[in-house]
Amino acid sequence: MLRWLPEDVSPYGAGIDSLFYFIYYITAAAFILVTALMIIFLFQYRHREGRRAVYTHGNTTLELVWTVIPALVFIALGFASRAQWEAIKMHIPDTDTVIQVTGKQFNWEILYPGPDGKFNTGDDKQIDNDIHVPVGKPILVILKARDVIHSFFLPNLRFKQDAVPGRDINAWFQANKPGKYEIPCAELCGFGHSGMKGWLYVDSPEDYKKWYTEQWPQAATAQGPATEAHS
Repeated sequence: MLRWLPEDVSPYGAGIDSLFYFIYYITAAAFILVTALMIIFLFQYRHREGRRAVYTHGNTTLELVWTVIPALVFIALGFASRAQWEAIKMHIPDTDTVIQVTGKQFNWEILYPGPDGKFNTGDDKQIDNDIHVPVGKPILVILKARDVIHSFFLPNLRFKQDAVPGRDINAWFQANKPGKYEIPCAELCGFGHSGMKGWLYVDSPEDYKKWYTEQWPQAATAQGPATEAHS
């Protein structure tokens, strides 16, 4: 199996990768078959002196075969991926770590609710393009957009979700390995699209507590970094 995808550090990435490779191999097989037939037909039906072209109206059976087989493959892929997508999109784990991410031309606005666990209060903190989360913990993300459609993409977490103006979209991710991971925008959003990216910092419990204390020094000692946020 090919191994050219970014390193997977999410709890559900293996299932997504398996589905991707399954589709990849089906597509590769179809490509090889069509290419081989084209080469054979180019040789078989090349111009020859004395041979006249023959008109044919087609083959109904063959047309049905190449229509029905791809349709069945697509249906099978839909059923095969249903459980995976429901587990990711329809069931958000319980968590007390919530952030709000707003896409705008051309950066990510990251809003943290602060120790009181509520947005739009005095202890909120906004940081552009940098997200700090604890390792191994589900993170609820409330996605928004100020201007056009953006797409919040975490390649190493197999996470991608559009941010749509006028809508609040809830999604979640979990990083199981500390590190620094890129956050590009995966939706063409204007002339500065290529430069619209941020960084996800997945911290150990100690490093996350240290970062949290630096952001809210008065409340961190008494309350700690585990807070519940509500939009």
